[in-house]
Amino acid sequence: MKMKYLLFSFGLLLALGVGSCNDGKKINRDLVDQVNKSNEVKKLGEAEITEHAMEWGNEISMEAQKALMGVLQKAIQENGPENAVGFCNIEALEITKKVADKYNVNIRRVSVKNRNSKNSPNEKEKELLGAYAYNQDNGLENPPNIQKLEDGQVLLYTKAITIPNGLCLNCHGAPGTDIKESTLEKIQSLYPEDKAINYKVGDLRGMWSIALPKKEVIKDI
Repeated sequence: MKMKYLLFSFGLLLALGVGSCNDGKKINRDLVDQVNKSNEVKKLGEAEITEHAMEWGNEISMEAQKALMGVLQKAIQENGPENAVGFCNIEALEITKKVADKYNVNIRRVSVKNRNSKNSPNEKEKELLGAYAYNQDNGLENPPNIQKLEDGQVLLYTKAITIPNGLCLNCHGAPGTDIKESTLEKIQSLYPEDKAINYKVGDLRGMWSIALPKKEVIKDI
């Protein structure tokens, strides 16, 4: 259940109006105090804001993932993996941008073994990807993470992306076994510097990187 900040200017203006109409007398301070007390704004602590950022980041990443996978699966079913490669080249970034614009956030899918160079991680993202890779290699849990950036005005939500099933191996598995020759040719033609192959089911593929402005997190509470 979401709670929105309430603006109480109307109540304050009402109190001011009553005072100003009282034959030019001073504003009735008791009345103003009563209005302010009855309309007290709940103050949010940093822990509560961070907790909500985690929940919100989960929701946004799941929505973006669902949108991508729905269109991708349709592309594969209709015209095979080669068509899916073309889809990712043209539409994948646009789909995530639509979700990002909906919530006034910034969404990226990044990987050190990226296919599209636009999904290359920055230095902070490389650091976090390294932590996810360490956990993955050592059999540790890989929960989502929140980092505070820009003096806490941006909350960076990240979540590991793993290869969920064999469907993904049609484009990201081993050439010659998982990836058909025709699909590999399409990949190489669109992404000459592709690094996103030779994965197995369960491997770490990359991570969601969602920059949540603190003001937008507060608005959503």
